[in-house]
Amino acid sequence: MSEETRLRDEIALLAKSLYDRGLTHGSTGNISARLSDGSLLVTPTGSSLGMLDPARISRLDGSFNHIDGDLPTKEVPLHSAFYETRQAQTGAVVHLHSTHSVALSVLPETDPDNVLPPITPYSLMQLGKVKLLPYFMPGDAAMGEAVRGLAGKHSAVLLANHGPVVAAKNLRAAVFAMEELEATARLVLLTRGMKANLLTDNDVAALAKRYPVE
Repeated sequence: MSEETRLRDEIALLAKSLYDRGLTHGSTGNISARLSDGSLLVTPTGSSLGMLDPARISRLDGSFNHIDGDLPTKEVPLHSAFYETRQAQTGAVVHLHSTHSVALSVLPETDPDNVLPPITPYSLMQLGKVKLLPYFMPGDAAMGEAVRGLAGKHSAVLLANHGPVVAAKNLRAAVFAMEELEATARLVLLTRGMKANLLTDNDVAALAKRYPVE
């Protein structure tokens, strides 16, 4: 089995897992992953992550031009910004409209520079600081420009009124980090208004020293 065939199958498998567990719905969300030759596989526009046909997943060249397969998601400019600004660290990008993350994005008390309070070490280990970006119309290339404006300092962002985007070294790492982001957002909402015992500044510093987070 070729590298491309394996990656197509993996995208479909993990996308369905996200869909089946309610982390995305309808035709929302999109995934991209890079092959060793620099080309990319991208979920098609208007497709459901729960019903992907691996053979119809879009393929783009290293300059993000459509080569074959169905037309790619309109969020290609968003994905390309992570590949361009975090080249060495990015082999896949996942974007969802997951419920708790979106809810967190619209609350005025959410810190735009650090969306997730340090409830557990795992969000810090996998995501570092998650930046809240303003609202953009879906498909607006300005989303990509906003990510480029972060100069590669964040592996994950939360788009206001829209949803989270996570980049990682490979597809499984990106999916697992996305799941951690959504789970932590849920914990934040569940404990909001309570006197939760968060990790201390010393705890956070120790994690940042041991793990390559930003």
